[in-house]
Amino acid sequence: MNVSETARQSYGGMVVAPHHLAAEAGRRVLRDGGNAVEAMVAAASTIAVVYPHMNALGGDGFWLIRPKDGPVVGIAASGPAAKAASSDFYTGQGLTEIPKRGPLAALTIAGTVSGWAKALEVSQTKLGGGMALPRLMEDAAFHAENGFPVPETLARNCAQKFPELKDQPGFAQHFTDHGAPLTEGRKFSLPALAGTLRRLGEEGLDSFYRGALARDIAADLQAAGSPVTLSDLETYSAKVLPPLSINRNGAVIYNMPPPTQGLASLLLLAIQNQLPKPAPETFDYVHGLVEATKAAFRVRDSKVTDPAHMGADPMQLLSETNIEALAKPILMDTAAPWPDASPKGDTVWLGAVDKDGTAVSFIQSIYWEFGSGVVLPQTGIAWQNRGVSFSLDPAAVNPLQPGRYPFHTIQPAMAELPDGRVFPYGTMGGEGQPQTQAMVYTRVVDHGMDLQEAISAPRWLLGRTWGDTTTSLRIENRFDPTVIEALRKAGHAIDPVGPFEEVMGHAGALLWHPTGLIEGASDPRCDGSAAGL
Repeated sequence: MNVSETARQSYGGMVVAPHHLAAEAGRRVLRDGGNAVEAMVAAASTIAVVYPHMNALGGDGFWLIRPKDGPVVGIAASGPAAKAASSDFYTGQGLTEIPKRGPLAALTIAGTVSGWAKALEVSQTKLGGGMALPRLMEDAAFHAENGFPVPETLARNCAQKFPELKDQPGFAQHFTDHGAPLTEGRKFSLPALAGTLRRLGEEGLDSFYRGALARDIAADLQAAGSPVTLSDLETYSAKVLPPLSINRNGAVIYNMPPPTQGLASLLLLAIQNQLPKPAPETFDYVHGLVEATKAAFRVRDSKVTDPAHMGADPMQLLSETNIEALAKPILMDTAAPWPDASPKGDTVWLGAVDKDGTAVSFIQSIYWEFGSGVVLPQTGIAWQNRGVSFSLDPAAVNPLQPGRYPFHTIQPAMAELPDGRVFPYGTMGGEGQPQTQAMVYTRVVDHGMDLQEAISAPRWLLGRTWGDTTTSLRIENRFDPTVIEALRKAGHAIDPVGPFEEVMGHAGALLWHPTGLIEGASDPRCDGSAAGL
């Protein structure tokens, strides 16, 4: 790991992904004349194969697409709760909460494949795209059929989560080595998933929701005991919608609206902009961003839900008056009380920029590691457990109701900078996503740090991620010990961790310059790369 490594550069296009095979899949599409959206579909399908513990076809996704000419387009590809998924459905079985794993945790429709389809519609109508769908599924199907080396993070998650997943329907059949956890470096294939990817290429992405493939998916879900039915799939479609945005010192920063925590990411940067701006990695820099995080998260946890049920206007929450009010109580020498309630999550972020300057920021998730743990036998699709973020308490901020959209930690980010550069960036990591986004953004934009240096630099995490219960301020031990001690004296519950901890997320970023130069950087904490032409 070389924290001073210079970001990769190109003029012909670039893709960043947390696994190098996904980045290479996107790069090959760019090489063959595809645009950034088409490259992203190839990378997204491939990452669902080679990083199956973090995302899958049975999960959700969100897109930000910035054509070189025209407004930024958002795509919300998250699925609502099934029609049968009511509080009574669970309490009638003697349950007081939604199970975290298993068929009853697989209660929301998977939206990510519909999101791919919507993105390709944008590609065709706004970018002149037309690459054949079987070509876009080619790399993913190849690796699923022929196998790939098990990366360390997949092996570790298989071992750690094995006791709670081994008995879930389909898991042992698809994600173990003759009943034992997968080991690093083992050649691993997913033949059923390979067949599904080829079917999607031949039959079209809509077949996931309507048609023979949809009937196979629904039959397996019903046989496992999930409340999701064929009717739920048939009535679902991802949504194209305008993103949220703020103007911060002349830069326009974009993120997704509720039910994602994109609002919190924008609030965090806006609140931090009201505070002093010391040099990175100092006490004031870390403390200011941590305190801005707390203020943003308190708004998120009390307000963000299915937008049809929100009692607050997200744009009003982003108003200058509200931002000033949120920043005013922050003390630059004292930590505010914490913790509050925290979500969890597992995710992948990918970015792409093509030679024409079209930029994509994309994120895809199954929530916890391996989602519900349910893997459908006919298709090899692992299904998410995003619906466990619902509460069976009707008075909760996110109560379970049929057709209601769950709260999402995942959200992609992008910025148009005053000098004409375009900056897609993002990360996985539940609670850590807004925090890491803010670190990368401020290091690059406010302080002029090199892209790779900004991503490799030491990070911290306030709150939970990766399915654990820690709510302390975890901080990588590469920070100056005097900074760590000053944070402790200010009242932060400090928990030093290793130098490059995966819990800090897998970040990535791209910078497109008006000259056509493209910079890209991937996180040393993952198996990814920036692959350019």
